[in-house]
Amino acid sequence: MKISFGEFCIRSYEYSDLESLVKYANNYNISKLLRDQFPFPYTKTDAETWLIHACNQEIETNFVIANENELIGAIGINLQEDVNRFCAEIGYWLGEPYWGKGITTRALKIFSEYAFTNFNLNRIYAYVFKGNPASEKVLLNAGYKKEGTLRNAVFKEEKFIDQYIYAILKEELPEVK
Repeated sequence: MKISFGEFCIRSYEYSDLESLVKYANNYNISKLLRDQFPFPYTKTDAETWLIHACNQEIETNFVIANENELIGAIGINLQEDVNRFCAEIGYWLGEPYWGKGITTRALKIFSEYAFTNFNLNRIYAYVFKGNPASEKVLLNAGYKKEGTLRNAVFKEEKFIDQYIYAILKEELPEVK
């Protein structure tokens, strides 16, 4: 899969993404805002393990955000099951040199439309840790709405912190321009 937007694209993972994955993912400023399964330091072994998974997905749900030269981030969904089977959790990250340029917002809009079109979804949601206003802004700018606060729901860096939940319904998806 490949969807271009300007000088960037969302595309399938490739084994050749190894070096750029380590280059951008090995960043405390990124890992502190994500789940512990996204480690710091982010090693070559971590990248190799992830790429084996991502390049062999039975149902492709995890993708790269890239420029013409390399991976600069990632975006993907976790499809839910049972009574939540029409929902997916979305997650994303972007290499720090690319922050503040609107890339993530654009990627989120495009990928949300892709997910609603290619999977039988009614709702996509995202969790954001308190202390990550940039991600909250990205979600709002992409049409997501803040639904609530899960108080002290996350244990990160030896302390409890709040987690916010944002979501968008299929019928609310803005037209991607």
